[in-house]
Amino acid sequence: MTNSEDLSTQERLKAVQQLVEVVARLRSPNGGCPWDLAQTPESLIPYIIEEAYETVDAIQNGNPETVCEELGDLLLQVILQAQIASERGHFSLTEIARNISEKLIRRHPHVFGNVEVESMDDLHRNWEQIKAVEKGEDPNMTPPLSRKLSRYARSLPPLMAGMKISRKAAAEGFEWETIDGVWDKFQEELDEFKEALAHSDKEHQQAELGDLLFTLINVARWYDLDPSAALQGTNQRFIHRLQQMESVADRPLSEYTLGELEQLWQEAKRKLSSC
Repeated sequence: MTNSEDLSTQERLKAVQQLVEVVARLRSPNGGCPWDLAQTPESLIPYIIEEAYETVDAIQNGNPETVCEELGDLLLQVILQAQIASERGHFSLTEIARNISEKLIRRHPHVFGNVEVESMDDLHRNWEQIKAVEKGEDPNMTPPLSRKLSRYARSLPPLMAGMKISRKAAAEGFEWETIDGVWDKFQEELDEFKEALAHSDKEHQQAELGDLLFTLINVARWYDLDPSAALQGTNQRFIHRLQQMESVADRPLSEYTLGELEQLWQEAKRKLSSC
């Protein structure tokens, strides 16, 4: 290792250690931050999700400085979880880093071992076999479909999980013969949702809303559309139109009538569509 590489490693380790010490100080019962001290692994879940999405947004926008900042915020969530776990005697950042390093080495025998792969299919097959062995499963046995799908439901945002589940289920035969069948199902679920809204309790209404959304995800799959990207685009368009409305408004929007807001909304749509 050259002197410059050695120095870079030292700086990296020093920076990580400084972050660990800062978080430990924030969590210290003696002079720590009340907000940080009040946090639990469960209370921090929304922040993990938020920071992950903000990191993705920064990467998509392509600004290196913002990506660096958001990755730092995401790293903070990892350090916080590790600190709380360490306080409870469960595990520490050391175990986290060691475990993921060992997993990466174990799952990449073509890099760290003497296994040879000739294609991406070989790579994927080896990966799945190694994962099966890690979980105590027979790598030659195909796991039940329900087990595969439950992994998506646990680990992905709902819209992404819905699309994954829909695709995997369709590949196993849970599929309509034509798009007309999908639209018929959508209409059926829409009617059931309306019926639930009129006559059922909140729990049933929630269930019917989920059925309706899942059917709409199937519609998107048939047309090769991405529901997550579609909703994200709609969110952004709404915000941009609202910004346009605020830029021409002479008073707070809350003081406008519904008719006036509609007029401003339509003007904002025209303005932005012509840009």
